[in-house]
Amino acid sequence: MDRPGNEEVLTVKEASGYLKIAEKTLYRFIREQNIPAFKLGREWRFKKSLLDKWMEKRINQRQKETRK
Repeated sequence: MDRPGNEEVLTVKEASGYLKIAEKTLYRFIREQNIPAFKLGREWRFKKSLLDKWMEKRINQRQKETRK
């Protein structure tokens, strides 16, 4: 059973696989500050729950754009 503070954290490789995008694209999103990410030492990491929220927000924005 997961505890509230025991959230899944993904590496760049894992996050790009989860999002089904290239690592290069993920690094571009990081550089442009378009995706929730943080550094752990020298490596970028991603909270899976924040990636889910980020994807949902992008989906909602695109749906609003297509309705116009």
